[in-house]
Amino acid sequence: MFNFLFRKRGADAEPVIETQRQTFERLNTELNATIDLLPEKPAVTVDPATGHVTLTAPEQFPDEALALPEPEPESETAEVDTQTSDSASDEPTGDTQKSA
Repeated sequence: MFNFLFRKRGADAEPVIETQRQTFERLNTELNATIDLLPEKPAVTVDPATGHVTLTAPEQFPDEALALPEPEPESETAEVDTQTSDSASDEPTGDTQKSA
């Protein structure tokens, strides 16, 4: 009775079932295309015992270089604030008025 609720609109979409070879080839192609876009290529390590492939990425990618720097730890910031407040107290304020 409510079959129309469970049908997909348009042409009937059949799920695509990939074989293991198709999945491997697709992943390999996508990985190579991504590596081709990188200006600095990662180091590749293959472990023959397990068959695992490890890619060692650079310390910083180009798009990460545009990000803000890491904030300083609190202890360093507190020392800088203390030094600036000490030097500010040594300077005359200029707000003193002469009384006649």
